[in-house]
Amino acid sequence: MDLKIAARMSAVIAIGAGLTATLMATSQRQGPEETPVFRSLDPGGEPETKDARTELIRCRDLGAEALKDKACLKAWLESRRRFLKPSQSGEPAAPASGADQTVKP
Repeated sequence: MDLKIAARMSAVIAIGAGLTATLMATSQRQGPEETPVFRSLDPGGEPETKDARTELIRCRDLGAEALKDKACLKAWLESRRRFLKPSQSGEPAAPASGADQTVKP
């Protein structure tokens, strides 16, 4: 077999493989509509009222637009306050460290 024919055959095979890969990549649907969205049915914590729970669910469904919604910001603030409230027992949640004590040389 002549070297020129072998080079042409390998070039045709390489071009064919490249076109096939390109065609396969463009034929596949890719995008946010295909990406599955996993959302929790329970947005976290137990809201004190049913309205607060409904508001948190509405804000969750808004997505990025919820960052501009004042009602969502208020609902999230209330949710954080409920979640991060100190324990009712009066004892600290974590033991106090000795880092606040000064050491004399």
